[in-house]
Amino acid sequence: MTSGRIDIITMGCSKNLVDSERLMRRLEAKGYEMHHDSDRVSGEVVVVNTCGFIGDAKEESINMILELVEAKQRGEIGRLMVMGCLSERYLSELKAEIEEVDAWYGKFNWDAIVDSLPDISERVPELKPWERKLTTPPFSTYIKVSEGCNRMCAYCAIPLITGRHKSRTVESILDEVTALAADGVREFNVIAQDLSAYGTDLADGRSLLAELIDRMADIPGVRWIRLHYAYPVDFPWDVLEVMRRRDNVCNYLDIALQHISTPVLDAMRRHVNKEQTLQLIDRIRREVPGICLRTTLMTGFPGEGEAEFKELVDFVKSVRFDRLGVFAYSEEEGTYAARHLDDNIPQEVKEARRDEIQELHEHIALEKNKALIGSRVEVLVETEDEGELLARTQWDSPEVDHQVHIALPADGYGKQIKPGDFVTVEITDALPYDLYAELL
Repeated sequence: MTSGRIDIITMGCSKNLVDSERLMRRLEAKGYEMHHDSDRVSGEVVVVNTCGFIGDAKEESINMILELVEAKQRGEIGRLMVMGCLSERYLSELKAEIEEVDAWYGKFNWDAIVDSLPDISERVPELKPWERKLTTPPFSTYIKVSEGCNRMCAYCAIPLITGRHKSRTVESILDEVTALAADGVREFNVIAQDLSAYGTDLADGRSLLAELIDRMADIPGVRWIRLHYAYPVDFPWDVLEVMRRRDNVCNYLDIALQHISTPVLDAMRRHVNKEQTLQLIDRIRREVPGICLRTTLMTGFPGEGEAEFKELVDFVKSVRFDRLGVFAYSEEEGTYAARHLDDNIPQEVKEARRDEIQELHEHIALEKNKALIGSRVEVLVETEDEGELLARTQWDSPEVDHQVHIALPADGYGKQIKPGDFVTVEITDALPYDLYAELL
């Protein structure tokens, strides 16, 4: 193991990643050499930031901890620490089952990791609460604007882990964005468990999302702002006016709808019905023509019979989402659904329904992408790979959405383009989740 080296491993979502980055910056300030998601973990301290959202994610986190326990027993790493959502929720059980872990922390007390390690730098600087060591490309990052959720959907364990919704102040977020933009970050992916509720706990129930995004758009150097994880109820309509008016606010909205059948939505405790959902989508598309709508749907929730699933299929066919994720229902202990609803749909049926929706969306995605052939679009270059540039449009969020493959001409034109550059390309070909383009 390497003296002075600390490895951080992040499981789960981009909100977890922000926590890891904040931890890394604080440990770096104390003099440690920081590594994130390294191919070869060899630190004298290793920290796993766990996910506890659904069964598969919990299993992944536990398997990672057990792998590191074995590495520790072989002498390949030093102390092993665990933090995050899984240990927040199952602390006593995990401590009893995996005694080889040296220290356990939850989702909100990970600062104690910093205090537990000695300073190895002569001078430790004072840091702003939001300061981070970015693990994303230097031109792109996530901005977490709140924690927690008040919605209490029947299937969701997140409120049990993170507690009630709590917004950061507008000024603290603007300070962070200003500093990051000055350091060269150009793309800001705004994230929250419930973006629709941002600021309602600061402003007597009034959403501050539109004000925040409008002021973010004024900051020099900010080229793209993208919004993730809005909730359909109490949607902040004034943010759409900002999206229309501001060129650097992407025409993109990630809004999880989960289902369309009113009985299923009622069972999910989503506080919205089919008609209201359709009206919501129609109004968003009318107010921001050309907006890219990403949503998440769930198959196999208790009460989803063949008729309700057919409603979901017809919904996907008619609405034709631009981006779509689908998950088979996973019962999570402690949730309303686990306590009150019978999880009696066979797993193979849940997964078959999921696969049917995914296949349907793949056809829609291909049709939408083919319609772009011949058009000119601005893209953000991410990497160069084997003679081509890989990029994204404003309608594509990092890691989860489509990529644009840009062929580099043999004459060397385009060699001066580097990751982080914005360039205009012409779309020449399309697959369901990939576009192909040429430099103009």
